[in-house]
Amino acid sequence: MDLGTFLGLASGILLVLGAIFMGGSLREFLDIASMMIVLGGTIASTCVAFPIREVLQAFSALLQIFSSRKVSDAEVVEMMVRIAEISRREGLLALENIQTDNAILKKACQLIADNADPALIRETVRIEISSMKRRHAVGEAVFKSLAGFAPSFGMIGTLIGLVQMLTRLDDPKSLGPAMAVAIITTFYGSILSTLFFLPVAGKLRARTISEAHQLDIIFEGAKCILQNNNPRLVYEKLSSFIAPKERRNVRR
Repeated sequence: MDLGTFLGLASGILLVLGAIFMGGSLREFLDIASMMIVLGGTIASTCVAFPIREVLQAFSALLQIFSSRKVSDAEVVEMMVRIAEISRREGLLALENIQTDNAILKKACQLIADNADPALIRETVRIEISSMKRRHAVGEAVFKSLAGFAPSFGMIGTLIGLVQMLTRLDDPKSLGPAMAVAIITTFYGSILSTLFFLPVAGKLRARTISEAHQLDIIFEGAKCILQNNNPRLVYEKLSSFIAPKERRNVRR
C-alpha cells in the first residue's frame, strides 16, 4: 500500500466532510440527479474521446497508484552491483541463471551473457522505455480528460437547475432549495476533478518517470558490466543515479 496516496485521499475526503458537518448536514449535499449528470456525463464524454479499451486500461491502472513501488532505485543499483560480482566471479554466462521478477532486468542479463553490443542493449532498453511511456501516457491522458470534463458537466448541471428554478418563480419558497440543488452539481464536478482525477493523473506521471529512471539504471549498469565488470566501478557509476542519503543503504 502506498501510504502517501491513501493518506492524501483519505485526509482530503475527511476534511471536506468535516467542513460539511460543521456547517450543516451531509443530506443537503446529496442529490442523485446531480450525480447522474456529473458522473454519467464525464464518463460518457471520456468514452467518446478515447477507445473503450484505453478507458478500461486507465481504470485498471488506477489500482496501481495505491500500491507502493516494488523496488527502490537503491535496490536496483544494488542488484546491478550483485550482477557485476557474479559476472566477475563466475563469468558472463552465469548471468543466464539470474532469477528476477523484473522482465527488463532479466532481458538485460541475457544480453550481457550473450556479450551483446552496448548499442543493442541501449536500443532494447530505449524501446522498453518508449513502450512503457506510451502505455502510461494513455492512463494519464484519460484521467486528465476526466478532470476536464467533470467541472464542465458540473456547470451543465447547474444550468439545468437554474432553468428549472426559473420556471418556479411563482413559488418564492422553492427558490432557495432549488438554487442549492443547482449549485451542487458544480460542487460535485470540482471535487471529482481536484481531489481525485487530477491527482491520479499526476501519480501516473510520477510512476512513469520513476520506472524510466530505473530502466536507465539497468542500461548503464549493463553497459558498465560489459565494459568493465569491476563491481566497485559499477557501484561508483550507478550511485550517481540515487540521492546521497540512499547510497548508505546499498550493500557493496
